[in-house]
Amino acid sequence: MKPELRRVGNERIPVVVIDDFSGDAEAVGALADALAPFPDVRRGYYPGVRRVIGRADADADAYVERTCRDAAQFIAGAFDVESFDLVEASFSMVTAQPSQLRPPQRAPHFDSTEPAYLALLHYLRVPAGTGTAFYRQRPTGIEQVSDANVDRFVAAARLVPGEGYIRGSNEYYEQIGAVEAVPDRLVIYPGNLLHSGIIPPDMAFSDDPRVGRLTANFFVRGHRGQ
Repeated sequence: MKPELRRVGNERIPVVVIDDFSGDAEAVGALADALAPFPDVRRGYYPGVRRVIGRADADADAYVERTCRDAAQFIAGAFDVESFDLVEASFSMVTAQPSQLRPPQRAPHFDSTEPAYLALLHYLRVPAGTGTAFYRQRPTGIEQVSDANVDRFVAAARLVPGEGYIRGSNEYYEQIGAVEAVPDRLVIYPGNLLHSGIIPPDMAFSDDPRVGRLTANFFVRGHRGQ
């Protein structure tokens, strides 16, 4: 593994990037192949298909357990948590064409206002030019959404950018960092950090995990000492 600690934004928010994480991204991709086709969740927030990994998915569940175990040292070191619980793990693919996006899907989002809620994103089969970008909301200056500022964020978030997936900065959001998608790269970041996928308009929006943009997505809840 090749770990790197980056910091983004005025708040110097930690983002961990680990290359060659599993040692065999294609083997993990084969686990996703075995669970396809994935349910379509585009009516929710995620613009694509997603298959939640459960205990009954023995091989994929073993991958989830291994990922949590191997990532634990990096989570503890960068985010000051003593332990964590897995909230959910899934295989995901962006399949919605830019013209099909609902307004909330065109803007950066956050996963939780909890300060120790973390996202782990494992790039598996990913096209060149894709990745994950991090943002600051221009009207409010918010980079991380908390219980204290969520109302301000939501009020300003009614200003939605134009059609398609957000790319770089615009009138309403300033990009403060980005991670390129590389096969077998794991990215760990706070779930309350504003973020969005980097999705080129000419990407293959396939729901076949052997063709489209395949990632594994984990959410964990950290526990800090008193």
